[in-house]
Amino acid sequence: MAKVDSKGRIVLPQEVRERLGINPGTEVDIHEEGGKAIVEPEDNPEKIIERMEQLVEETSSERRETTPLDRGSDPIAQKHRDAVRRGVEENSDE
Repeated sequence: MAKVDSKGRIVLPQEVRERLGINPGTEVDIHEEGGKAIVEPEDNPEKIIERMEQLVEETSSERRETTPLDRGSDPIAQKHRDAVRRGVEENSDE
């Protein structure tokens, strides 16, 4: 049985990770359903990118910074988008 640590983290058993295709760096969706925590791998790169952009926007607004409106104008963000897309494509080939 897994334990929750002081930061709220748990370790998914290896067998579960293997069955679900959850590897290091895999984005997962965690939500509550019927009183249970549900962990599902997210394999839609557009949803992952949308979530990344939302986090960047929230962080920037907390720091009172502006974010580029043009998706292609931030080379670091583009690098992350490309990495997410490559990771999903590699995992879908397996």
